[in-house]
Amino acid sequence: MSGARPAWPYRGGELDYPGAVRLQEQLAGRVVKSWTGPAPRTVGGADIAVGSGRARAAIVVQDLGSLETLEVVVAERPLDWPYLPGLLAFREIPALLAAFEKLREVPDVLLVDGHGVAHPRRMGVATHLGVELGRPTVGVAKKRLVGTSREPRDVRGGRAVLRDGRETIGTVLRTRVGVKPVFVSVGHRIDLPRAVRLALRCSRYRLPEPIRAAHRACGSR
Repeated sequence: MSGARPAWPYRGGELDYPGAVRLQEQLAGRVVKSWTGPAPRTVGGADIAVGSGRARAAIVVQDLGSLETLEVVVAERPLDWPYLPGLLAFREIPALLAAFEKLREVPDVLLVDGHGVAHPRRMGVATHLGVELGRPTVGVAKKRLVGTSREPRDVRGGRAVLRDGRETIGTVLRTRVGVKPVFVSVGHRIDLPRAVRLALRCSRYRLPEPIRAAHRACGSR
């Protein structure tokens, strides 16, 4: 950006484009890529719909064994941040945090429709949300944002390493035969193999069931 840089409100303060990039770089240093808790019993799915100047976020909590829905919460917030590639989390985080605050039962791990560390600055929405909450999160995205990989085999569970240069940033995972793969990456407080196993375990179709349920709840298209 050149010339005067506009600033936008974020978490009660003003933040411009360079400031947002610096904040992402700072938060990336706090990411934990390991699992330290007991085996998860519940799993959440998070998605967000944007329209008419507002963001509508949904979080659905399910039993990990049966994928039975235990709780659904929805929250709306005004869109105070513009659409800027690589900084989309700033548009979505306020509504997602508002939805999370409504939960009566916090899931042991949260699957987020979006990227985790498979992001140019390793700070996609799943990672940003996980660091903000201090909770385990996994990014499950429908499109590649950064990195290269081969095409995974067309079998359920087929996978390929997603790399950015020499760094492994995620896994390209086939959750169903004959459908496009998804891009799984660490959000926060989880390791990549566990994140991939969890995404596959929760998937009956292309996307994991908790995310599909959140998608319906927020009215995303």
